[in-house]
Amino acid sequence: MPRYMTIIHVDENSPAGEPCPDFEGRMGALLEEITRAGVMLDTAGLMPTSEGTRLTWSKGRVTPTDGPFTETKEVVGGYSIIQAKDKAEALEWARRFLEVHPADWSLTAEVREIAEG
Repeated sequence: MPRYMTIIHVDENSPAGEPCPDFEGRMGALLEEITRAGVMLDTAGLMPTSEGTRLTWSKGRVTPTDGPFTETKEVVGGYSIIQAKDKAEALEWARRFLEVHPADWSLTAEVREIAEG
């Protein structure tokens, strides 16, 4: 079965409002369901870019740049790796993940198949 990475993009310059009281419960229920279904392989949120460092390779040199990365509007805020029967199933899980979030939040899920071999 193919594996898919879902990359969650967030805008760090437009912080999301406070989650509704039942957000954590709904998210926990979805993650439990996807795990019970044998689909979830790994998932995590990422710390803000202010705590990150970028390494750039250019002209034969590596240059580090500490965050935050203000020139970047949209950043990777989290990811998941799932094993699904096809892309349609992977997209359905990503859609359900997005719909758990409050309506006033703005997130993007990019779903990509992981190259095997």
